Amino acid sequence: METPSLSAGTHKALLTMQRNELTEHLIYTRLAKRVKDKDDSTILLRIAEEEQRHAKIWEKLTQTEVKPNRFKVFFYTLLATLLGYTFVLKRMEMGEDKAIEGYTQMMRELPQAKQIADDEQRHEQSLLAMLDEQRLQYVGSMVLGLNDALVELSGTLAGLTFALANNRLIALSGLITGISATLSMASSEYLSTKNSGEENAAKSSMYTGIAYLFTVAAMITPYLVFQNPFVSLAVMLTIVVVIILLFTYYISVAKDLPFGRRFGEMAAISLGVAAISFGIGILVKRFLGIEI
Repeated sequence: METPSLSAGTHKALLTMQRNELTEHLIYTRLAKRVKDKDDSTILLRIAEEEQRHAKIWEKLTQTEVKPNRFKVFFYTLLATLLGYTFVLKRMEMGEDKAIEGYTQMMRELPQAKQIADDEQRHEQSLLAMLDEQRLQYVGSMVLGLNDALVELSGTLAGLTFALANNRLIALSGLITGISATLSMASSEYLSTKNSGEENAAKSSMYTGIAYLFTVAAMITPYLVFQNPFVSLAVMLTIVVVIILLFTYYISVAKDLPFGRRFGEMAAISLGVAAISFGIGILVKRFLGIEI
C-alpha cells in the first residue's frame, strides 16, 4: 500500500504522536518492572506493547525515525515512585486525550490515522481501568486522616493564635494536640476497620496516621519559622489550602472524580472551622481576662 502524501502540519503532528508513543512505551516498561503486583505488571507490559505498535504505525506514515523523550521517561518514573503509578498513567492519558483533540484538524486528510488513535485510546483506557494499585485501596483512610487533621488542627491553631499570641506556646500546644490526635485517629481507624470485618486493618490505620501526622507537621511549621503569630496563622491557612488543592487533584485524577466541587467543600469546611475557632479564641481571652 502506497504511503499517502502528508502536509507539513500533519507530518509534524504525526511525528509528535510517534515520539509520545515511544516515550510512553519506555515509561510503561519501566513501571512494569517496578510494580510488585504480577497482574498489574502484566497489564502495564501489554500497554507498553500497544504503545510500541502505535509508534510503528506512525513511523510507516511519516517514514521518519524519532527518539523518545528521555527526560519525560525519567520524570514520570520518579513521579510514579512518589505518587503511585495509577496517578501517573491516568495523568499521561489525560494529556494524550488533549493532544489528540488538537491534532484533529490537521489529521482530516488522514482519517484512518485518527480512527486508529481513537481505537487505541479506548483500548488503553480499558486496560488502565483494570489496574488495582494498593495505595488507592486506602484512599478512604488517607482522606479521613487528612481531612480530620485539616479541620481539627486548623481550628485549634487559629483559636490558640489569638488566645496565646505566642508562637512557641502555640507550636507546643499544637504539636501535643496533633500527636495525640494522630494516635487517636490511627487506633480508631484500626478498631473500626477490624470490627467491620475488613482485612488489612493495620494498613488502613497506618495510612490514616501517616496522612494525619504529615498534615500536623506542615501546619505547625510556620509557628516554628516565623515570629509573628498572625503571620504564622496566615501562612498556616495558605498551607491548608495548598494541601487541599494538591490532595484533591491527586484523588480527582487517580479516582476519576470531579475536582472543583470536592476542593470547594474541603476548603470551605477547613477555613470555616478555623474562622469560628479564631472567634472563640477572641471571646475566651476577652471574657476570661487571660493575658500571656
